[in-house]
Amino acid sequence: MLYITLEKIGYKFHFMHLPASEPVVLSVTQLTQAIKLSLEGTFPNVWLQGEISNCKPHSSGHIYFSLKDAHAQISAIIWRQEAALLRSPPKDGMQVLVRGAINVYPTRGNYQIVIYEMKPVGLGELLIKLEELKQKIHQLGWFRKEHKKPLPRMPNRIGVITSPTGAAIQDILNILTRRSGGLNLLINPVRVQGLEAAQEIAQAIHFFNEHDLVDVIIVGRGGGSIEDLWCFNQEIVAEAIFYSHIPIISAVGHETDHCIADYVADVRAPTPSAAAEIVIADKLEQLKHLEQIKRRLTQSISHKVFLSKQRLSAFLKQPMLSSPYYLLGPWIQRLDDNRQQLDYLIKQKICRLHLILDASNKRLQTLRPSSQIAYLQEKVKYWDKNIYHQMRHIIDSKKEQLESISVALHLINPKNLLTKGYSILFSEKDNSVITSVTNIHKNQDLRIYLSDGEVLSTVKEIKASE
Repeated sequence: MLYITLEKIGYKFHFMHLPASEPVVLSVTQLTQAIKLSLEGTFPNVWLQGEISNCKPHSSGHIYFSLKDAHAQISAIIWRQEAALLRSPPKDGMQVLVRGAINVYPTRGNYQIVIYEMKPVGLGELLIKLEELKQKIHQLGWFRKEHKKPLPRMPNRIGVITSPTGAAIQDILNILTRRSGGLNLLINPVRVQGLEAAQEIAQAIHFFNEHDLVDVIIVGRGGGSIEDLWCFNQEIVAEAIFYSHIPIISAVGHETDHCIADYVADVRAPTPSAAAEIVIADKLEQLKHLEQIKRRLTQSISHKVFLSKQRLSAFLKQPMLSSPYYLLGPWIQRLDDNRQQLDYLIKQKICRLHLILDASNKRLQTLRPSSQIAYLQEKVKYWDKNIYHQMRHIIDSKKEQLESISVALHLINPKNLLTKGYSILFSEKDNSVITSVTNIHKNQDLRIYLSDGEVLSTVKEIKASE
């Protein structure tokens, strides 16, 4: 049996003959390093196609995610230097074609691909611009259904913005003439191909809206390549369609052609002829036609997806470029892991300190002088109110007693008796009250008080009662 050792310098294998009873023993580090050298040496440059999932941009600028297909997945990393060069950030669900190198991360013992280049599957430079503009307009909300205006049921004035010499205007005229009469058709001739076409189309839409000339507008042209239809993928045309208060039907190209104007418009027709049919159709015909459009659109998308998948194989044989992250990658990844762990511990510590601080604040709140003062103030207010009610009760009781005494005094007041025929006799000499005839002598001057005055008199005769 063999005993295998792995040298730390150069990682060369040495084989020694050992007895059959001795097992082959490797450390985890030795086995991992051997796997790392084998995989990284075998796959230094590989093209890989898959779907992005679990995309997690790190605060350091590196991007971690997984690439998967129907049966497997692999971890992936884009270092900050390469991530800064991406035209659009990776998102979950994106189908991408990537170039990179297989790398083993010893700390976790898993293998991964370090990506140096990434591009959307099946999209050329022109389609990438188209997707970027779609994303921008989607964020502005111009594709939302709530912004779509309903078409008039019985339009009388129909505006058409297209080339006066193209097949589209002839198709529209044939349908409108054959299917309906008595319509007013206003044609605003524009170029539908070339550098100035987008500006002319936008100006024509503004013209119809400014003068309120029509009930509905058809904007379109015949089919062509994506370059031929590019004026309908311009932001200036999309903006004019979105801010139009007149409903707009987009009829650009054939059934399989789609452009941004179709998504912004209130209704999308697969052909100019179909646009003419939609604008004059009754409700049942409109619903039937929309169902046909839905089915055709699904078929068209499925066909485009199938063709795009076939074109992916052309990107699998391009040369690879070396990366400075070959040696630094595991250390950078470990640093990101440590930083994430440290952030978590710091947050936990801060949360615990916040809980302690909140508890201390509540205890201090109860011991603060202001709290005690507030408590005592409430108590003083209670006693003040209680004393007030007690004093009020005493005062009311005393008032009642005073009134009773006043009534009694009023009843025994001598002046009140004078009104009933009684009088009071005073001595004129010393002004004393005379209550008995024994206190009177003859020829004595007396003063008699009555209820309404007094009388001076002189005693002529004195008679005592028996």
